[in-house]
Amino acid sequence: MDLPDAPASLYLYAHLAAAAGYRCVAGIDEAGRGPLAGPVVAAAVCLPLDLELDGLNDSKQVTPEVREFLHAALTANPLVRYGIAVVDHGMIDRVNILQATWMAMRQAALVVEPDFILVDGSPVRGLPSPSRSIVKGDAKCASIAAASILAKVHRDRLMVEYDRQYPGYGFAQHKGYCTPAHVEALMALGPCPIHRRSFRPVSDFFQTPVQADLPFICQQEAGATS
Repeated sequence: MDLPDAPASLYLYAHLAAAAGYRCVAGIDEAGRGPLAGPVVAAAVCLPLDLELDGLNDSKQVTPEVREFLHAALTANPLVRYGIAVVDHGMIDRVNILQATWMAMRQAALVVEPDFILVDGSPVRGLPSPSRSIVKGDAKCASIAAASILAKVHRDRLMVEYDRQYPGYGFAQHKGYCTPAHVEALMALGPCPIHRRSFRPVSDFFQTPVQADLPFICQQEAGATS
């Protein structure tokens, strides 16, 4: 299936897929690859062709209030098929963040049972259906944008709950990302049970191996908490 790099509409890919004979095209995205604490969450979403949501966009480009509104609109619509999967900090440390992200994406896709998948970013191994990766897909494709909303809201809610369980770290504010406030709390309190031991600087407390291929540094991640 030929997909343009710069679609004129967020909904163009879905219509092209339908014209190619696909009936359930799922968009997949994740939230939480970069944080020092908490899980990685993936969502898969298949939207009905006639559904257009005002304000739908990449979750990083909309306010928390708009994300909550879109999350409610998506999950309340019986015609929207979606799956959400969570892979926790322990598994991330065991298999590495890339494998954990793929694991979450595969699990989310299995819930939706799509016949074609559009994935944000790079190709994902082992998906249950034929797939196509789209760079910056959450800004180009409605179903990927919807998946980014569901994954982000679900993970943010988990981190707010963790903030209650482990006070003092500020999880409700930074959602586990490597902000200066988080690092300051980490140095003062030490790691809590949901910190990722294979991520520096958490690994410094345990002298555990660090995931060598992480493309994240604290300064880059500060903007991902909103």
